[in-house]
Amino acid sequence: MYILFALLAATADILSGALALHPRFREISKRYAVALASGIVVSAAFLELLPASDLQNNAIFVVLGFFTFYLVEKIIMLHTCGEEECESHTMGWTAVAGMASDNLIDGVGIAIAYLTDPAFGLIITLAVVVHEIPQGMASTVLMLKAGYNNRRILTILAFAGAAYPIGALLSTFVPSDLYVIIIAFVAGDFIYIGAADLLGEAHRRFNYKVVIATILGAIFFVLVETLI
Repeated sequence: MYILFALLAATADILSGALALHPRFREISKRYAVALASGIVVSAAFLELLPASDLQNNAIFVVLGFFTFYLVEKIIMLHTCGEEECESHTMGWTAVAGMASDNLIDGVGIAIAYLTDPAFGLIITLAVVVHEIPQGMASTVLMLKAGYNNRRILTILAFAGAAYPIGALLSTFVPSDLYVIIIAFVAGDFIYIGAADLLGEAHRRFNYKVVIATILGAIFFVLVETLI
């Protein structure tokens, strides 16, 4: 089942990137989608991942996860950016490798969460799917600006998306006593993605509708958490 969850995340990544090939889809309320995703991802980190991470003993791994993805983003210069900001970014094989490594870790996180508790795995999958939609679109924007044709873009999206099930498969080699440490690391990842990447992009220009979308994302996650 956790392989299916990982494939769902891969599908969201690939499909959102593919839809962004069409200009009309790139322009449809992207900032609100980013804000909504931010509320969901941050809520997942604080309400699910951190409580399951034995924070008292594993806080260092939360910090490590946060700054690992901070460095990855700054080194490869790839994140959920608007088109104007993306103009200063590049898309090379280093960025593609960064996309794949991020997805690989998310795949491991989905599987570990599921093996800890199936409901936990489902909730984390939801958060991953939501944050991959705007990131998949941003990746396509970068590749279009780099002059990639549609076939090459779809190939790269498929390559990066395949990292999700690969990560889920690799989780079978992880000893169960390391599960909590991995959850703590992924929590740091989620906090960075939700608070620094997604929320920062959503608020490049103040808009009260963006604030509402962020809060609605958090409320949506709490409702889903309650139902599951």
